[in-house]
Formats: sequence, C-alpha cells, structure tokens
Amino acid sequence: MMGLPEAREQRPGLEGAPVVNLLWLFLMLSGVIMAMIKGRADVVTAAILEGAKTAVDTSFGLIAIIAFWLGVMRVAEAAGLIAFLSRLVRPLVRLLFPGLPPNHPAIGAIILNLAANILGLGNAATPAGLAAMREMQKLNPHPEEATPAMCTFLALNTACLTLVPTTIIGIRALYGSREPAAIIGTTILATACGMTVAVLADAVLRRFYPKSK
Repeated sequence: MMGLPEAREQRPGLEGAPVVNLLWLFLMLSGVIMAMIKGRADVVTAAILEGAKTAVDTSFGLIAIIAFWLGVMRVAEAAGLIAFLSRLVRPLVRLLFPGLPPNHPAIGAIILNLAANILGLGNAATPAGLAAMREMQKLNPHPEEATPAMCTFLALNTACLTLVPTTIIGIRALYGSREPAAIIGTTILATACGMTVAVLADAVLRRFYPKSK
C-alpha cells in the first residue's frame, strides 16, 4: 500500500502525451461526433472496415516486398556489394565524424546503415542505426545530451542518398503502377539534394552552437 502513491505518480497521464497523439485523438473524436450529429454513423463504420482491409492488404504486400529485398541484400552482401559500398562510404564517414576513433564499432554500424539506406532498405537500416547510436552513446561524456556525431548521423539517416528506392517501387507495383521504377531518377535527385542540405545545415549549426566532441 505504501508504494501505490509512487506508482500513481509515475503513471503517464494525458498531460504527458505527445501533441501528435492529442491531435489524432481530436480528429477521430470530432469525425465520430459530426457523423453522429448528421445521422451518418454508418459512414464511420464503413470507413473503419475499409481502412482495416486496406491496412491488412498493404501490410501483406509490404511483408513480401521487404522479405524479397532483404534477401537481395543478403545476396549482395555475400557477393561483396555491401563491402564495396562500405569502402566507398568509409572516407565520407571519416570526414563527417572526425570525433569518432578510426576503428570504433560505431563506424561500422554507420556504414551499414548508410549502405542500406542507399539501397532503399530502410527496414534493414534501422538495426544498424540503433547499434550506431548505442556505440556513440558509450563515447558521450554527457549522456543526457546528443553529441555532434549523433546529430550528424541523425541528419544523414533522415536524409540519405537513395540510389534504388526499393520499398517505394514495391508499393507502386502493389497498387498497379505501369512503371513502378520510373521514380528512380527523381528519387536520386531529391535525396541527393536532401542529403546535401542536411550535411550543410549540420555543419552550419555546429559552427554556431559548438559542443565538445
């Protein structure tokens, strides 16, 4: 009984909810209320069922696409393509992360993350990204704050160059696109511009707000 107040205090309440959750809650409740006011509650039910069906169909399609491209990535890794991309990316990584020791495990995780993003395999990039963050946190003298290397990596992971947008191509094919791969050129251009802006913004902000590495 003595521990109940402490447990009650630690329980997250509505005031700690992210704004985006409150926004979604407002949108859903307002839609339901307006449908009930206008006597169209059946529309809400139909939309829920249709949305659930679409979500299931898309999920199964994406599972097949992701499984296929993860298999392709395994084959590419066995064939040496991932190692080749790693050698190409390593000089850039060393330039962008001067505060990391040359042979630190974070370097390898960053390279794997970037290689997966370059191939458009965002799901495969996530484990390597988490591993990179864990390794960089071990070098962090102030664990409550992100280091410059962490900020740079976050910028690159968010806006990385993509040569083959495999997941998007699969989604376009799933929904009947006649030319699902037609976006490759525009994707390369857009992601190259995004990565350039992200790297420049990181460098500029680091100059204005310097931190210890």
